Amino acid sequence: MPDRWISTGRASATTDRTMPLTPTSSDPERTRRFRDAALPYLDDVYTLARYLLRDADAAEDAVQECYLRALKHFDSFRGPAIRPWLLAILRNVCRAEFARRADAPAAVEDIPDDRADAAPLWHEPQDTPETQLLRRWDAATIRRLVAALAEPFRETLVLREIHNLSYREIAGIVDAPVGTVMSRLARARAMLRDAWNAEEEEAK
Repeated sequence: MPDRWISTGRASATTDRTMPLTPTSSDPERTRRFRDAALPYLDDVYTLARYLLRDADAAEDAVQECYLRALKHFDSFRGPAIRPWLLAILRNVCRAEFARRADAPAAVEDIPDDRADAAPLWHEPQDTPETQLLRRWDAATIRRLVAALAEPFRETLVLREIHNLSYREIAGIVDAPVGTVMSRLARARAMLRDAWNAEEEEAK
């Protein structure tokens, strides 16, 4: 899938406002090491926050809280991959926000789907009818359709298709079995296909 639909409009110029780390740490070297390790993934963290919270201001706040928590607990990080660790913290921040709004998503029944190991819809090498359809949608339409998915499916889709995380990494982030991740991903793809088809029919 082209990168054009992944962007959520965040400018890297806002990094210092979103990641105010210096005042929280008395160890400049520790803060520097954290910045060097975590700053490259700031946009990834924001992208997930934007899709989960569906509000730009709330996403900015969630990213800031995520990075402050990550800095606080940086000594407990046992690498080497810091991105899944950051995304897991971000997810917890977002779920706390859901709870605060008293609008937590309902539990989702995860039904095994034998299509779970299928290639991502926009990574299929062959020129399928689905990939042809994708080329006709603009970035805003695709973001809107993804944002309309229920939260467990939306976060799994974003983690897999946007951030290219493995099933095992996603399982660690969402605290669910790999089979559950695969099931959610397959159902998310199916729901997205249905949404695209519905949009296509309405456009005729």
